[in-house]
Amino acid sequence: MKAHKITPLDLKRLATQPLSLRHSLSACEEILVPLEGEAPALSPGLARQVDAAVRAIREARVRGASVMLVYGAHLLRNGAALLLDGLMREGWITHIATNGAGTIHDWEYAWLGKSTEGVEANVATGTFGCWEETGANIHLALLAGALDGLGYGEALGRFIVEDGATLPSKQELRALIVSDPEHRLTPARADLLGFMGERGYEGGRIEVLHRWKHASILASAWKQGVPATVHPGIGYDIITNHPCFNGGAIGRAGGWDFALFSGSVERLEGGVVLSVGSAITAPQVFEKSLSCVNNLRLQAGLGAMAGHSIFVVDLQDGGGWDWSAGEPPKNNAAYYLRFCKSFSRMGAPMHYLQCDNVAFVHHLWRNLSRA
Repeated sequence: MKAHKITPLDLKRLATQPLSLRHSLSACEEILVPLEGEAPALSPGLARQVDAAVRAIREARVRGASVMLVYGAHLLRNGAALLLDGLMREGWITHIATNGAGTIHDWEYAWLGKSTEGVEANVATGTFGCWEETGANIHLALLAGALDGLGYGEALGRFIVEDGATLPSKQELRALIVSDPEHRLTPARADLLGFMGERGYEGGRIEVLHRWKHASILASAWKQGVPATVHPGIGYDIITNHPCFNGGAIGRAGGWDFALFSGSVERLEGGVVLSVGSAITAPQVFEKSLSCVNNLRLQAGLGAMAGHSIFVVDLQDGGGWDWSAGEPPKNNAAYYLRFCKSFSRMGAPMHYLQCDNVAFVHHLWRNLSRA
C-alpha cells in the first residue's frame, strides 16, 4: 500500500493575539489564599493523615533530607502560591516541581494578574493558546536562562523576579558559536540567535514587568534559593501554539531539570515526597529518577534508596482500594490509577489522601509554622 505523504503544519504561520484580549477566567485577588486565613476543616481520619505528613517532614528536615513537592497546575490555580512561599521560606520544602501547565499559569498570573481560558470555545475559534506574550516571554526566559545553565523552572523564576532578561548581542553569539562549536551551550546560543533574529532583538536589556510576582510559585522558589524543576511534554502546553515555538529549547530545559530533580532524589533517604494533584507528571518522572539514583547507588556499593515517605494527594477516591494493603490486581480498576500505582512501587510506604489540594497545603503550613 502506498504511504500518504503528510506535510507538517507550519507553526510559523500561526496568528497570535494580545493576552489582554483574552477572557481570563480567574484573577489573583480572587484565588490567593492568605497565610493567616483559617484552613478548611478536615475529617478526623484525614487530619491524622496530614499530621503524619507533618511529622515526616519535620523528621526529614532534622536529618537534612529532601522534602520534595510535585504539584499539578490546579494547586497554583486554586491559590496556594502564598502558602508555598511560606513553606519554602521557612525551609520545610527543599524542592518544587511541576508540569508545563503549572508554569504557564504561573507566568500569566505574575505578568497579567489573570489566567485560564475557555478551552472548548477557544479551540473552536482557533485562538486557544495562541496568545502572543505567553509563548514569546516563556521562550525568551528559557533561552536567556540556558546561557547560564538554568533549566526551565529556575530560568522562568529568575525572569519573573528580575522583570526580564539581558541578552548578549547577536555578534557576540555568532562569535561564540564559531570559536567553539562543540561547546555544551552552542545549541542554546544558536537557538537564542535564531529567536532574536525572528523577534527583532539586537541584544541588551529586555524589560518585562511582572506586577504580581507574589502570585508566582517559581518566583518564590528563585528568591528562596529552592530548586524548581519543570517536566514538560512537547505538544502538551499552549506555548506550542506560537510561531516562536522551539521544541529543542523546551526539551533542553526539561532535560536539565530532570537531572536537577534527580539530584534532590539522591538526597531523599529519610526524606519525603509530596505529590499534590499531579496524576501523571509526578509518578512518571519520579519512577525514572529513582531508578537513575538507584543505578548509581548500586554501582557505588550502596543499597537502593530507602527510608523515605510518600504522600499522594488527589480528589479522586483512590479507586476505592486500600493502598496500605498493597497493589490491587490487574482486574481491579484501581490498578490503572497511575498516581497511586506507580508511587506504591517506589520502595517506601505510600499514603493516599483524598483531599482538596489547597486544604492539604494549608494544613501543612498551619501545623509546620507553629513553634
